[in-house]
Amino acid sequence: MGECSNCGSGGGPFSEGRELVEFVANAHDGQLRVQAIPGGGLTSACQGCGAEFTLTTFVGACPQCGGVHAISPPRSADPTGIQFAGTDFRLP
Repeated sequence: MGECSNCGSGGGPFSEGRELVEFVANAHDGQLRVQAIPGGGLTSACQGCGAEFTLTTFVGACPQCGGVHAISPPRSADPTGIQFAGTDFRLP
């Protein structure tokens, strides 16, 4: 799977880091970011502060530090696919 046919140019569902977070946050006019991850979400450690949290939507923030994380639908069954946008990134 390459670039999402509905999302224009830029990163794709297999990008890494901030590029993936921005891709998922903007995919399908921003609607993907709030969709629930199948199965109730993925438990992971925040890649910013290390706190454990559950990513329940395709884009979410750590409840401890606010660090923004995302996962794309093709990777949504594997918590190792969760990407971190960096400590300075905030959603608009």
